[in-house]
Amino acid sequence: MSLARERSACLDVAVSGTTTERLFPAGEWSERSAAHRARAERWTVPARDRRAANKPHPVDDFLFTYYRFSYAKIEEWHPPVGTALESVNPLPSHLAKEPYRADGGALIADPALLSDKERARLRWMRELLVATRDRPAVFSCHGLHEWAMVYRGDEIRHAGTATLRLPQAEVDALVESRPLRCTHFDAFRFFHSAAQPLNRVQPTLEGRPGFEQAGCIHANMDLYKWAFKAMPWPGSELLLDCFELALELRDLDMRASPYDLWTFGFEPVRIETAEGRKEYEREQARLAEKAVPLRGRLIAALEETLGI
Repeated sequence: MSLARERSACLDVAVSGTTTERLFPAGEWSERSAAHRARAERWTVPARDRRAANKPHPVDDFLFTYYRFSYAKIEEWHPPVGTALESVNPLPSHLAKEPYRADGGALIADPALLSDKERARLRWMRELLVATRDRPAVFSCHGLHEWAMVYRGDEIRHAGTATLRLPQAEVDALVESRPLRCTHFDAFRFFHSAAQPLNRVQPTLEGRPGFEQAGCIHANMDLYKWAFKAMPWPGSELLLDCFELALELRDLDMRASPYDLWTFGFEPVRIETAEGRKEYEREQARLAEKAVPLRGRLIAALEETLGI
């Protein structure tokens, strides 16, 4: 649901010291909170069960193990910036602390309570997202980052849960025969050290706004990361929209990898073939298109929070 649509059901209310807010009546936001928890638990409950049973999943667990955001925080519901909640007693604990504050019978997340450091962090995030949005999308990497990570076989990241579907020599030959075009630092940094010089660009942590582009599955997956790090301002609806897109992106990421995931029900995208590379490009472009409105909504929420 878009920010505008989410607000359409609210009542207008003037909150002192802020711009005009919109108010969710107590019954409505309680229902939204319960619906959000049920939606989140579709993913968090199985992940908790797998962790308790020590049965990791190489695809579905990634968003929990790599980004390391707690299950409880994902399940919490927050309204988007610019909305207010009719106050109740007692409040859920996550709504009873800053940046929330009470104003008469209303509860708001107040951007005025942001520290300079927090404001600078949100501003940097917004600049990265805008730069990524405005750079031409590239659809020719073909998911080779996962192949570059297991190059020469020194470290197989998912060795405990999945084997390679091709001999190591064939994996290495593909890495050496195809152009590597990874623009995402957090993927590039996991390349085998001997594969990094083969990449056509050398992305850095500090320079990521100058590299990231909207075709990259990792940049689009990171919409979930940035939404979470910006909470509560984007609101929980957008957070889970980004999370569920990230799950789709991770699915493509691993199906195009050199891992054999048949036992987990995943059919490979065989990027070692011309047809497989075309399939990857189609899926990458489809998911990039789905990311466009989410990135726009996240930028809009950050701009409203920062008063830009």
